[in-house]
Amino acid sequence: MKKTIFAGFGGQGVLMMGYVFAVAAMRDGLEVTYLPSYGAEMRGGTANCTVVVSDEEIFSPVASSPDYAVIMNKPSLLRYENLMKQGGVMFLNSSVIDRTPVRDDLHNVPIPANDIARKLGLDRVTNMIMLGAFVAKTRLTSLESIMNGLQESVKGKSETVMKLNRKALDRGADYVLKGTPP
Repeated sequence: MKKTIFAGFGGQGVLMMGYVFAVAAMRDGLEVTYLPSYGAEMRGGTANCTVVVSDEEIFSPVASSPDYAVIMNKPSLLRYENLMKQGGVMFLNSSVIDRTPVRDDLHNVPIPANDIARKLGLDRVTNMIMLGAFVAKTRLTSLESIMNGLQESVKGKSETVMKLNRKALDRGADYVLKGTPP
């Protein structure tokens, strides 16, 4: 069983990241729980979700002591760092997070997602860059499954939008696997 928290501000696509990951994992035949949470504000408030994936039945959607965290902003790092499982992995949007976690038992994967998104010409794909990096590093599912999950989640989006999302996923994956600069 692997537990993941996706966290950031509302409007950063945090819930979409978690949802697409959950759909992709289900399509891969895994057991999945998805539990979104957000503040009263539509944009700028807090947003997070937990996704638990397993080969076996999951009895609780709560991700206490998560194995992984995908963190989009500094307040989320401050909130979730101490909840992480010992030896856990934190994927940090280093474009906006100006510090590293204090805990030395965690593995940190900094990704300059906003910088990569700007080079692609669209800030709205920052979440897909982070998701691509997360999936490439953890291998909990594949980028193909993520794309299928994305297509299922955002039916009706143009082919251009889907291609841009695919490019963002690939850039995130390339960054963590090959060290490709933004």
